Amino acid sequence: MQVAQCALADHILSVDSLVIVLGDFNKGNLTHELPKYRQFIKCLTKEENILDHFYTTVRDAWHVIPRAALGQSDHIMVHLSPAYRQKLKLCKPVVRTLKNWTSEAVEDLQVCLDSTDWGIFRAATNSPDEFTEAVTSYISFSFKAAVKPASLCQIQGNPEFPVLSKQGDVTIGGVFSIHRKITPPSLFFTERPAISNCTSIDLREFRFAQTMIFAIEEINGNKDLLPNVAIGYRIYDNCASTISSRHTVMALMNGDEMTLEDSCSGQSAVHAIIGESESTSTIVLSRTTGPFQIPVISHSATCECLSNRKEFPSFFRTIASDRYQSVALAQLVKYFGWTWVGAVNSDSDYGNNGMAIFLSAAQEEGVCVEYTEKFDRAEPEKLKKVVEVIKKSTAQVIVGFLAHAEMNNLLEQLSFHNITGRQFIGVEAWITAESLVTPTSFSVLGGALGFAVQKANISGLDDFLVRGFWETGFMCNDTNTETSLKTCKTNRDFLELKDNDNDVTELRYSTNIYKAIYAVAHALHNILKCSDHQGCKKPVEIKPWEVVEALKHVNFTTNNGDKVWFDPTGAAVARYEVVNWQRGADHSVQFKPVGYYDASLPSGKKFVLNTEAIMWPGGTKQLPVSVCSESCQPGTHKVLQKGKPVCCFDCIPCPVGEFSNTTGTTYLNNDTVICKLCKGGSKGIVIIKNIFFITDSIDCKKCPEAFWSNQNRDACLPKNIEFLSFIEVMGKVLVFFTLLGVLLTLKVATLFLINKDTPLVKANNSELSFLLLFSLSLCFLCSLTFIGKPTEWSCMLRHTAFGITFVLCISCILGKTIVVLMAFKTNLPGNNVMKWFGPAQQRLTVLFFTFIQVIICILWLRINPPFPLKNMTYYMEKIILECALGSPVGFWAVLGYIGLLALLCFVLAFLARKLPDSFNEAKHITFSMLIFCAVWLTFIPAYVSSPGKFTVAVEIFAILASSYGILFCIFAPKCFILILKPELNTKKHLLGKTQG
Repeated sequence: MQVAQCALADHILSVDSLVIVLGDFNKGNLTHELPKYRQFIKCLTKEENILDHFYTTVRDAWHVIPRAALGQSDHIMVHLSPAYRQKLKLCKPVVRTLKNWTSEAVEDLQVCLDSTDWGIFRAATNSPDEFTEAVTSYISFSFKAAVKPASLCQIQGNPEFPVLSKQGDVTIGGVFSIHRKITPPSLFFTERPAISNCTSIDLREFRFAQTMIFAIEEINGNKDLLPNVAIGYRIYDNCASTISSRHTVMALMNGDEMTLEDSCSGQSAVHAIIGESESTSTIVLSRTTGPFQIPVISHSATCECLSNRKEFPSFFRTIASDRYQSVALAQLVKYFGWTWVGAVNSDSDYGNNGMAIFLSAAQEEGVCVEYTEKFDRAEPEKLKKVVEVIKKSTAQVIVGFLAHAEMNNLLEQLSFHNITGRQFIGVEAWITAESLVTPTSFSVLGGALGFAVQKANISGLDDFLVRGFWETGFMCNDTNTETSLKTCKTNRDFLELKDNDNDVTELRYSTNIYKAIYAVAHALHNILKCSDHQGCKKPVEIKPWEVVEALKHVNFTTNNGDKVWFDPTGAAVARYEVVNWQRGADHSVQFKPVGYYDASLPSGKKFVLNTEAIMWPGGTKQLPVSVCSESCQPGTHKVLQKGKPVCCFDCIPCPVGEFSNTTGTTYLNNDTVICKLCKGGSKGIVIIKNIFFITDSIDCKKCPEAFWSNQNRDACLPKNIEFLSFIEVMGKVLVFFTLLGVLLTLKVATLFLINKDTPLVKANNSELSFLLLFSLSLCFLCSLTFIGKPTEWSCMLRHTAFGITFVLCISCILGKTIVVLMAFKTNLPGNNVMKWFGPAQQRLTVLFFTFIQVIICILWLRINPPFPLKNMTYYMEKIILECALGSPVGFWAVLGYIGLLALLCFVLAFLARKLPDSFNEAKHITFSMLIFCAVWLTFIPAYVSSPGKFTVAVEIFAILASSYGILFCIFAPKCFILILKPELNTKKHLLGKTQG
């Protein structure tokens, strides 16, 4: 026990030590020898004894679980499960810096130790402790003297060097795709990937790098902007590869140094980064630099996704977002009436986001997309599928939302398959790319329209690109330093571009790079508080986030007059030129401006096009047509085809009473232009010379109530107004019979006047007969008031005149009937009734009955008189101009009163029918009233059911028929005697006949 206590003494004194003592102690016990230890095994380990013990310095650190014995052991097995929590989890970890040795330092130390005479230490002392201390001290001294520890921060792998660089007080980085092809790295992960080899120089991207150097050199020579601060640059080539972009951005932040002295939290090697050209690579760049708040300013990355300030807080661009361009593309397509288009986009953030916005805008504009295809530059199989889709499609217009590289690949395939004659609508990424101009490309892209960045107008830039750059920025000669000589050897293919000036006049994005450099310079100028007299504050110590904040507030005008500022999303104002691929007089391909789009201008002035200057595919001036279905001719309307987009339809003739007109025809009225239904005009109905036209309608529209569609269903004409006129055949016939009735009545009256003293005329009450003939003349004449165009006065006159004249007529007949009855009663012995019904009473009776009708008519006219009405409900295609009754009660009261008098007259005449023949005028009255009642009873259903002017004709017919009936039934027998049998017109004959 004492040995164990001594062996554990040092550990017992250590507070942080975890010491475990365990074993088969038989009946021994260390509780007294190890007072600070705890024994955890409490269960029986052999038979009835606890022979196995487990001691540790940690309280309650273990759970003890007894298990069955292993094999033939006579002790059970004990499972100890930890119950303690590690101190590392209880306390904050202590970070200790471990220094790495370089291989050179290790070799130096090894040489030092190998040359040491270690025997000196052995001879100096016999004590092992002293010998150990001496050797240890010597090794420590040798380490401090011979070995310098390596830096904590070291680049893993080989550093990336810029293709073009220059030292300065502040440094601006640049990333461009100077080479467009790269050897893909090995992805087997069995060896370190080799350095990628970039080939095929992209002249346009090389110009971007040159423009950046030009702008920096111009600022360095400007005494008003950063007067005593020199701007340096580090320009890298990402070889159009997203993977290479990642290496490039790390190189921009780290610099060329392999190591740092003390820590990895040093200053970034650049203060701002210009690039990249494509949106996908720019997204990689911005996401990597975002956490370090290093500003990135792109000259051509237009993806709308980059407008997200939460995801890209330090991103800016001197070009507008694709949101404006995509909407403008849809408006351009709609402007030319292309409602059936195809769409192809790059399978990247740039292409997918831009195409999504275009499709949404196209749908709002009523443009249908036959197909939408996408592919990546590294997907040749997908590209072949896209070409097949284009080849089989019917859409003649193709919207290409493609990056420069994808458009180049597509152009090669279309040229190979000889797919020509399509109208391409392009975006700024490729529409003015000189690299797309090849001997065969114009057959595919000739006549292409698209939006482009405005041309560069920078003084001195052209000369610098052709000469100045090669003299100052890329000097490769015998005077080069070792570093510049290495750059010259690596990028010797740049020399191929020397003296190449073919593209200088068409530079466009260079303006955006120029603006970006000046924006950074102005931001630095404000941060350093530069002044004309004292210059800028030095030493230059600028944090990246300071540059980000300063860029948000820059607002200046460049030397060429362009205003530069950034909106809340970090983008510039949307300004585009509309360019057209044309052939010049020398047969060269030209990008001719034919319009512009400026989002900063007021609505209605943002989009301007000179359509006369556009050359379409095939070199013609004929506007291409790209529709799923031909436009419907006027008089037809669209019916969508099942299962197809809204632009695919059939043309169905408009129903009767409806119309459509979308021809855009100019209509004249009195030799004056009234209106032109132009494409894109406002929808609505335009009245031209009382003719209605509907514009831009997919459905037929109903004509207004007073109008009706013509035979072609392309216009609404005023409806024909129908009424019974004097000039039509029916009117002439009715007038003829009316005048004939009046003439016959006058003849009868004349005949009676001539024979007024004859017995026959006297026996038939000549006074009432003449009054009856007068009223019949009025009855015939009142029918004329029903013919002609109804007016307010004619409507009131026709019904009142009809009512009063017929009552006068029936009253006279009633008077004659009463006279016949009274005369018969007078001839009876002792009867003196005739004295009570003499001529005066007869006149009063007629006047009384007529007066009642007059009262009814006056009340009718006062309360609710008849009025002219345009009836548009009975016939859809014409208007019935008629007289409305006003008050139906008044009309039927007038008609009912006439019927009542006629019925009374009929009854009295019927009662007098068996009187002697000499006085039996009652038979004639009975028959005339029978005809009268039959006519008017038949009139009621005929009047109600007759349409239009026939209603009036039925009423006139009833008037004439009843008038002729009375005239012939009552006066025809008398006229027969007066004219043909005058010998019977004697008193003797009348009396003799009576006696007989």
